[in-house]
Amino acid sequence: MALERTFAIVKPDAVKDGHVGEILTTIEQSGLKIVGLKRTRLTAALCKGFYHEHVGKGFYADLEAFMTEGPVVLMVLEGENAILRWRDLMGATDPAKATEGTLRKRFGTSIGRNATHGSDKPESAAFEVSYFFNAFEQV
Repeated sequence: MALERTFAIVKPDAVKDGHVGEILTTIEQSGLKIVGLKRTRLTAALCKGFYHEHVGKGFYADLEAFMTEGPVVLMVLEGENAILRWRDLMGATDPAKATEGTLRKRFGTSIGRNATHGSDKPESAAFEVSYFFNAFEQV
């Protein structure tokens, strides 16, 4: 298995509700390494670039409003099979369908307010990491 990097977001709902520490602890206890970390607030322009494949879809306005309503925590995670491992830690997109103990089951309240984001494949991870982090911000 190859060492992989993936991108993760603690979304505004989980930040507002005070779950950042628990999420970071869960990541570290899973054996994934946090190699990039920053707290910021997304703008509409950043959202449009990041979610470019969703712009124009019926749900995009709600997605942008949610992702810009408060601060987020952006991360680069590293480890063996990091993409799949992070997705397993997050759980299903819909918290109601997520496995007990996953982050979305614990902290998400709906399919649209599901606490975390993670890259779904290596190509997405490469784009998402480079969109928010330069090489000097990943150690």
